[in-house]
Amino acid sequence: MNKKMFIFDLDGVLVEACDWHRDALNEALREICKYEISQEDHRSIFNGIPTSKKLEILSRRGVVPRHKHREINELKQEKTIKIINEKANERGEKIEMIKAIKKKGHIVCCYTNSIRRTAELMLEKTGIGGLFDHVLTNQDVKNSKPDPEGYLYLMGKYEISPERTYIIEDSPKGLKAAINSGAKVISVKDSHEVDLSLLGGYL
Repeated sequence: MNKKMFIFDLDGVLVEACDWHRDALNEALREICKYEISQEDHRSIFNGIPTSKKLEILSRRGVVPRHKHREINELKQEKTIKIINEKANERGEKIEMIKAIKKKGHIVCCYTNSIRRTAELMLEKTGIGGLFDHVLTNQDVKNSKPDPEGYLYLMGKYEISPERTYIIEDSPKGLKAAINSGAKVISVKDSHEVDLSLLGGYL
């Protein structure tokens, strides 16, 4: 059998959580800096990048003091966990999809720009946490998306060529990382598109 690998982004692909991260960060920013990121800026600039990089951009804009980064980041993570616990629920179509891929003998991974604590909680709450061969977070790589490092690492780890690797992404930063990895890229608008019917032709 010609083994393949399917690598899923998390936010906006497996879980509709992009707004959760935006809301959590904005709550923290409002409390500490009396500032919030607009929806337009979130879509065009901040979607799909780690919180630390978002804060660096805001510091360059002069709206967030650098000495406040740690405080904002910690508060944002607390608020993210609260939102995940309130809003995340089991996603039957994702469970069915991942099990079908694995039944064919293929490798299934998740690579996210989220930190491990929130990523694992989100996967657990949606019922898919124990189904992946590997979960990679932004804490496991030196260069997060849009750098392709994480995707290249997973292809090397499982000795799967780019031609037999399928990456499912939604954000501009994630898509750039996927394209630059040389793998085959499946672009989606949101997590509602991601089910077995999306991948049927690739299995």
